[in-house]
Amino acid sequence: MRLSEPPRRSWTRRALLAAVPVTLVLTVAPVSSSGVPPATGGAPASSVSAGSASTAGAAAYATDQAGRTLIRNTGQAYLKAGLPVRYRVEDLLRRMTLEEKVGQMAQAERAAVTDNPSQITSLRLGSLLSGGGSVPTPNTPQAWADMVDRFQSYALQTRLQIPLLYGVDAVHGHANLLGATVFPHNIGLGSTRDPQLVERIAHVVAKETRATGPQWNFAPCVCVARDTRWGRTYESFSEHPGLVTRFASSIEGFQGRHTSDLKDADRVLASTKHYAGDGDTEFGSAAGDYTIDQGVTVTNRRDFARIDLAPYVPAVRRYDTGTVMPSFSSVDWTEDGIGNPIKMHANRELITGVLKGRLGFDGFVISDWEGIHQLPGDWPTQVRTGVNAGIDMFMEPNSSPAFITTLLEEVRAGRVSQARVDDAVRRILTKKFQLGLFERPYTNRTHLADVGSAEHRALAREAVARSQVLLKNSGGLLPLKKNAKVYVAGRNADDIGNQAGGWTLSWQGAPGRDRLPGNTILEGIQQVAPGAQITYSRDGSAPTAGSDVAVVAVGETPYAEGFGDVGGPAWAWDPEDAGVPREPKSLDLQPGDRAVVDKVCSAVAKCVVLVVSGRPQVIPPAQLGKIDALVASWLPGSQGEGVADVLFGRRPFTGKLSHTWPRSADQEPINVGDRNYNPLYPFGWGLRTHTHR
Repeated sequence: MRLSEPPRRSWTRRALLAAVPVTLVLTVAPVSSSGVPPATGGAPASSVSAGSASTAGAAAYATDQAGRTLIRNTGQAYLKAGLPVRYRVEDLLRRMTLEEKVGQMAQAERAAVTDNPSQITSLRLGSLLSGGGSVPTPNTPQAWADMVDRFQSYALQTRLQIPLLYGVDAVHGHANLLGATVFPHNIGLGSTRDPQLVERIAHVVAKETRATGPQWNFAPCVCVARDTRWGRTYESFSEHPGLVTRFASSIEGFQGRHTSDLKDADRVLASTKHYAGDGDTEFGSAAGDYTIDQGVTVTNRRDFARIDLAPYVPAVRRYDTGTVMPSFSSVDWTEDGIGNPIKMHANRELITGVLKGRLGFDGFVISDWEGIHQLPGDWPTQVRTGVNAGIDMFMEPNSSPAFITTLLEEVRAGRVSQARVDDAVRRILTKKFQLGLFERPYTNRTHLADVGSAEHRALAREAVARSQVLLKNSGGLLPLKKNAKVYVAGRNADDIGNQAGGWTLSWQGAPGRDRLPGNTILEGIQQVAPGAQITYSRDGSAPTAGSDVAVVAVGETPYAEGFGDVGGPAWAWDPEDAGVPREPKSLDLQPGDRAVVDKVCSAVAKCVVLVVSGRPQVIPPAQLGKIDALVASWLPGSQGEGVADVLFGRRPFTGKLSHTWPRSADQEPINVGDRNYNPLYPFGWGLRTHTHR
């Protein structure tokens, strides 16, 4: 998702199959003509009124001392907390008009309603979100909670007082919020090989998120990244579906172990994404100026099930993910010939047939940011296709009114069945009841003071240390002595923005030493080894004489989605960019990085290079020969002292590569199990060290 559309590419429309294939390695459940899986028991579907509501709002609801609207309970069954959720849902559904139901299926961006929040009431919106960088002023925990509660108060002014769901992309912490704990991105967490650690992290993220208002997190990403030229590689736990599948346990960290846990002040609704095949697209298949993101997964059904669908099986069946988000990408089955890809947002076979039918997913499907806008056809066709494919809620950041109007017309014309609308709304309402929003619609601020706490940052520090992968350690150089004379260089040594990466305070993220609270790698070295004599020079221009060892931190600068594709477009629209396009994305180190490594590693007898990046970076053989110790530091987030912990032996190196490290860029795509597999460092590689006592 993104906050706004910058000047960028136009979409190339892809033809939709007239007849969707009906066979998969995963057996597809029967699907009715309405796009609803056959009923398996429970209350019967309610009838739908095609008439308009008498009024969108109500004139005389009571308010609390803060002026927030209160729910008026006059004995309605759906407001009786003691009744089973399914009965409450059916009672509410029977009372709803078509307009009220369709409103529940729309999600708008907060910026679209901030100046006129009465739209929440008049449109009967079911949800709001904050895209990357869409934040209140000031950007504080208190202001977040106040903002969400203000919006909620308008939702409760509707006739039936159905609360809002508020969603955010807390993909490595509630990182839209200044001061939140920012954890390593998934590529680093995958290198820990520790699902329990990641579950603990997800719990902290849930606690910091729910305390500030949002009850829904668009995470985890269970993408299986098969080509590191993809700009979202760092969002992937691994190239190996088996390892990604293990990290589906993060859902339990977000939601808790039982459905009843969703009501707790430290849990949020999860959204497993991006269903499916987003990390398996072919380079050069994307539309516009992206090169691989949102492209086409060309595969057969057996491999698709084995690689791309695999993580969704435990996500649904074991961890009961509350929501699933389809991918922007397409799938092109090789069984019927290449050249007829189907957009995932239009793929009824995979959404309704496999996900909801075969896998038994009983949550709701939320589209990605304007996901249906990429479908073939005119706007009514796009809306109709998305709904009939099985999408239940539509992320329409700036076009919710048009979506609602159009879907109403499609239902009244009979092109979308009322049963399909009921199915969608039933799923949405079920999650709202399970979250306890009808009993406690406003933010539970119990854990507000825990946002960015020392305890949470200690967990992030542990995760950073355990995510570091030691690729080379000639002569046992690491760990370093705590009284060493250390020369620190490189643009990523003292830049917390670079080490946090994308999805941090904005969609794309941005460089900056003081961009967010925490510690840079340099500051971490100073804390962990106070007895060391440290010289710092970003470009390596300071004298090196007398230094025992150099630590050079190089790598990438922030990006997100297709703007991180190798050979893709250059972002220039964050305030820090001042309109200047960012550096081209590459698997090779940037020229300035190569130069500082060559300069410093030639001048200092012993040299450690930290690669701070969202994917492997190619190290040429001649340069590798000058490097004594090489570390994959990934994107560690806010706690750079975790990197220093392993450099100086406070913790041992234990990380193992979650993605293959290629010898050259032209080896991509390269993945464990390939024929002629000959990378520089294989999947699972990682040297170990001891600790200093």
